[in-house]
Amino acid sequence: MEEIFGKISIGQTLSQKIERKIEEAIRQKKLVPGAKLPSERELCESFAVSRTALREALRRLSARGLINVRKGSGMFVSEINIEDTIKSLNLYYDLKFDSNLISQIIEVRRLFEPEIARLAARNHTEEDISILRDNITDLINCDPDNTQQEVDVINRFHLNLSKATGNPIIMITMEPIYNLLPRMRNLIYGNIEGEKEYTLRLQQNILDAVEHGDGQNAYRFSVELLERNMEVYNKYFKD
Repeated sequence: MEEIFGKISIGQTLSQKIERKIEEAIRQKKLVPGAKLPSERELCESFAVSRTALREALRRLSARGLINVRKGSGMFVSEINIEDTIKSLNLYYDLKFDSNLISQIIEVRRLFEPEIARLAARNHTEEDISILRDNITDLINCDPDNTQQEVDVINRFHLNLSKATGNPIIMITMEPIYNLLPRMRNLIYGNIEGEKEYTLRLQQNILDAVEHGDGQNAYRFSVELLERNMEVYNKYFKD
């Protein structure tokens, strides 16, 4: 491990330098996911640092999810996956949820969703269309007194539309936002008469355009729906 871990120079705190050295080794794939790190004693010797400084660095790396400390087994480079990334963003959005975040989320959706609809019109499969059609049917059949069920179904439509693009990066980017939407939509559909019908009509229009490969209209209807969302937010919920 001498080529990975070397003596630490003076400048920043020792624990910060140790943390960065190990992180660099992980980023450069000198330490691959699942790899076992040397023992604390070996790391202290390689870095020429005290155990106190090393343990502080390891604590921060563990808190950030870069390493996994298994009692009795040692320290291992964490297996990072999409689900972990999405969970971290979900937590961030939950903690930041307020009226300002709602407007920011709508703005982000306005930037991305019309292009998502356009791309879905080009890349969708028959299975995608079937799933989206089921979403529309589920929304039509929702109990009008069950607002939570309605918003969950509406949310699934947008999530499945992003899947229909065939681009996994879009899923990583948008899923945490869509996971937050039921909280936002509960405010709207629990307070504004007629919003379910408005949303249903535009979702059906988006689906028809996607199914026929009409990217231009898929884009246009998506813009109309999001502009309505912002209009409702500005009228009823903006401070």
